[in-house]
Amino acid sequence: MKSLSLRQNFSWTFAGNIVYAACQWGMLVVMAKLGSPEMVGQFTLGSAVTAPVIMFTNLQLRGVQATDAKRQYLFSDYFGLRLISTGLALLIITSITVKAGYRWDTSLCILLIGLAKSFESISDVIYGLIQQHERMDRIATSLMVKGTLALLLLGLGIYLSGSLFWGVVGLVFADGLRLIYDIRSGASILNPISLVQPRWHWKTLRNLVWLSLPLGVVMMLISLNANIPRYFIERYLGERELGIFAAISYLMVVGGTVVNALGESASPRLAKYYADGNREAFASLLLKLVGIGALLGGVGVLIALVAGKPILTLLYRPEYAQRADLFVWLMLVSGINYVASFLGYGMTAARYFRVQMPLFTLVASTSALVCFWLIPSWGLQGAVMALIIAALVSAMFSLGVIFHAIRRIHVYQ
Repeated sequence: MKSLSLRQNFSWTFAGNIVYAACQWGMLVVMAKLGSPEMVGQFTLGSAVTAPVIMFTNLQLRGVQATDAKRQYLFSDYFGLRLISTGLALLIITSITVKAGYRWDTSLCILLIGLAKSFESISDVIYGLIQQHERMDRIATSLMVKGTLALLLLGLGIYLSGSLFWGVVGLVFADGLRLIYDIRSGASILNPISLVQPRWHWKTLRNLVWLSLPLGVVMMLISLNANIPRYFIERYLGERELGIFAAISYLMVVGGTVVNALGESASPRLAKYYADGNREAFASLLLKLVGIGALLGGVGVLIALVAGKPILTLLYRPEYAQRADLFVWLMLVSGINYVASFLGYGMTAARYFRVQMPLFTLVASTSALVCFWLIPSWGLQGAVMALIIAALVSAMFSLGVIFHAIRRIHVYQ
């Protein structure tokens, strides 16, 4: 199958991620308009509980597969491992939910969100196969279909019932349909088609787990870093404040869509440059990506300063616009995170997996300590300060790893 050019892949990925992110944001708007900040907070809590578990058990197999330039493992190996890890994720989510003692309606929503994310997880490993063949048009189509369907079904469920439960049921149904589409898409790439089946060769799976486990831990830590403030907000300030914080902070996703599209499109190319020992090409492409991240962050801060209140009033309700000050600071967090994200794509492309564990352990620990210190007294502003400090730590240490990786290319040439 013929691969697309980097420009074509970026265009497709950007379009797919824009539509998907808009639909994800649309779900938040639907909950804010038809429901209440408490409903937004309940949904946010469900995502905050399930996301770190899914990120850990995913083992970042998509990134490992997409940058497997030497084809060390078959897709069936990645697929088999993902099915096992997804089952484990569901067990962990269920255990956490039961032990946490949430209200029954909150617990039920958390479990349903976990099921939806499990379907996403299986689709994700198929995306790795498609990304490896540089056919991002197929992933983009999948994201557009899923995003639109999820927004429609979640909105319809909430509108007809006035309950988040039926909205999340619609979300599960949308992810299930998307998975069927993705399986067919992945099967069309593989020849013979039997290669789409999972393979459980235990020695191979053990080696693959050993290779990818550091990235699983890293992705869990990254997810925890984003969600740690939400745990503290829910604990000290309640679901209403969590809903307001989540709605405003979701606007960070706008620039993140561009970052993810560029990073995912450029990852195979970065990995090839690094594997070939092409230091100049690797550094040049990564520098361009980092510059774009910084520019996006600056634009976001400017927009928040000039039109923060009108934007929040239009998108949500006036009660959200009362915290427009948070909008400005969250856009600053976005800019720093965009730069750190591109550096992370560079580390993964260079196969620097294990060093990311201590790095993001430090980041998550920093976030937790600052949240514990500031949120009880500073409220939501304390949560924002925790995100800023954690983002700076992530960017600075990631930059150090990239410099080391580039020097190693020079040594090996």
